[in-house]
Amino acid sequence: MRALLARWTGEEGDAADARDQYAELLPVHERVLGPEHPNTLTTRASLARWTGEAGDAIRARTYSRNCCLSASEYWAPEQRSTLTTRASLARWTEMAQPR
Repeated sequence: MRALLARWTGEEGDAADARDQYAELLPVHERVLGPEHPNTLTTRASLARWTGEAGDAIRARTYSRNCCLSASEYWAPEQRSTLTTRASLARWTEMAQPR
């Protein structure tokens, strides 16, 4: 339920609050579900997304890289979730480049 609230907070335009909600939720998922559980990985990816959307592309890149490393250990290379995390890493890497 908390993840849905965080997601819709971001979708409604408050990326910073969505980021903060995911940042609070991630340690809970890690503790209760484990660091490699699919819901934990999804929460990690969402934290990266909303961090970037809130204007911090460098930190979003770091979160995406960590998520990508975890996803590659858990999911198959061609699985949609793996490809999505790689695309996110590419996006935030591009956005983090100085202009």
